[in-house]
Amino acid sequence: MPHLVTSLFRSSTHSFNHSKGSEPKPEPKPSRSSTASCAATESPSSSSSSSIRRRRPSFISHRDRTSSLSLATTNPRSSADTIPPPPRASSKSKMSQDKQLQPHHNHHRLSFGLHLGRSHHPSPAPLPATLEWDIETPPVMLHGRPDDSTGALVSGLVKLDIKADVLEIASCNAALSVRVVQKRPYQTHCKECEGQITELKSWRFLPANLAMQRGSHAFPFSALIDGHLPATMDSAIGSISYEFMATATTTSNQSIKMQKTIPVRRTIPETGQDHHSVRVFPPTNIAANVYYPSVIHPGHENILRLHMNGLSRIMTENVKHPQVEYWKLRKLSWRLDETAKMVAPACEKHCPRASNGVPARKGMQRSDTHAIGFAEMAEGWKAVYTPHDSEMEIDLKYTAQVPRRGGQRPVCDLKANDGTEITHSLVLEMVVVQEVAPVGQPNHCQPTGTARILRMHFNTILTEESAEGEVSWDCEAPPIYEDVPPSPPAYPTEDAPAYGLGASSGSSGSGSSDPYLDALVLIRQESMARSGPDGLPDTFDSGSASGSTGILEARSSSEGRTPSFP
Repeated sequence: MPHLVTSLFRSSTHSFNHSKGSEPKPEPKPSRSSTASCAATESPSSSSSSSIRRRRPSFISHRDRTSSLSLATTNPRSSADTIPPPPRASSKSKMSQDKQLQPHHNHHRLSFGLHLGRSHHPSPAPLPATLEWDIETPPVMLHGRPDDSTGALVSGLVKLDIKADVLEIASCNAALSVRVVQKRPYQTHCKECEGQITELKSWRFLPANLAMQRGSHAFPFSALIDGHLPATMDSAIGSISYEFMATATTTSNQSIKMQKTIPVRRTIPETGQDHHSVRVFPPTNIAANVYYPSVIHPGHENILRLHMNGLSRIMTENVKHPQVEYWKLRKLSWRLDETAKMVAPACEKHCPRASNGVPARKGMQRSDTHAIGFAEMAEGWKAVYTPHDSEMEIDLKYTAQVPRRGGQRPVCDLKANDGTEITHSLVLEMVVVQEVAPVGQPNHCQPTGTARILRMHFNTILTEESAEGEVSWDCEAPPIYEDVPPSPPAYPTEDAPAYGLGASSGSSGSGSSDPYLDALVLIRQESMARSGPDGLPDTFDSGSASGSTGILEARSSSEGRTPSFP
């Protein structure tokens, strides 16, 4: 309450100046009893003011303070007898007095940009139309390696839903592009270095202005994603995505946009047989035979079969006391590593200039390696130790772990023309210790303090799993002309018998009663007998053909109808 202190200082100064001509009386120090009595009789507001009045102004000299202390010892009276308090004014007068005493300050309201209340900005007007799409093809899947893949088809409909009665559209376009985002760009805080967009195909649905009625209007589109293009991926150093963007513009310059993402995956067929690898670890006689699948899928359990031999040998250094050397497995661990490599290109602004005729480097190599699966084992294998030869076998289960909630999903193997490459390798580590025992006493093994770490690397292909019966688009094409059989099959009817029967259902076994049908059957049998490998007759007998034609002409002239050939 600074205004009360100011009024106290002013009143005290006024009282001192008023009594300057007379002999000043020292103010005695108020006692606790008097202060307590005053506090008991006054209201809460007056008690606060009295507590403020008890504070002595700083301009009182030390001499006055000493005299006031001596006076307080002789005449212990309250301070109200020496300096009367200012008269209590009403609330209105006090407020007006405080306003006069307070200095004029310009108070500014501070704003931190937090708008917790309702916004006064007008809401944007609703668009007169919306854009959606409908994909007709199954999920995009690239079959095979990038070198021999035929790509994948994408087709669908772009639907423009008009909400107004009549809306004039100036243009309606769509485009399919590939977006590459560099998470470790050539130059930080540069949008051109962080991402690159490459357009694959574009469509122009409306060549001129068109007034459309209320309702949904569909525009078909289709594209072929080449097999050498990379699949969708998101790694620690970058990401690749396929975006489909459609834009419709009205004559009033209103833009209606739609942006969708098309996930593109790649599957590599399995070979059907496990890969066999043999490793030898000199200077020991340990040899390892490993059988493992060369193609694995994320989240699937895989089995690696390990067979080791040469774990023991007879030491001939000491002829009198021969010993047997054993290498015993103590710990086994596996790790599935994912290595990502990308080239971060430089934009035109940050591209270094060539010097001394040496071409400038337009990009920087980025790489990252992390584990997508790991496990350790201290038991679980079968081992047989003999003086002459020892063996160990184990079936190791490993998998590319997929996080359940969030996290980064393993990226499948990928290789692109811009330098992007994703590879996987299975690392197997074994810790073996050396022990010796007398010949014929294998239970008296003693460790020598020597240990070795046996490490093996196996290249593994991580790919998406294709659905059952899913094949590439080129394998689903209709049969070509060369695959059509030489002649269509026969379809028997009630009026005409099947070819090769020689009689109808109501005729006897000697022949048909209709010579016209017999002539047709005869011509058919003769053509099939003389047909070559291409289904066409090698020779043509003019006599038989003329005789058959004469029968047909006689039959047609007698009955007055035109013959028809099957």
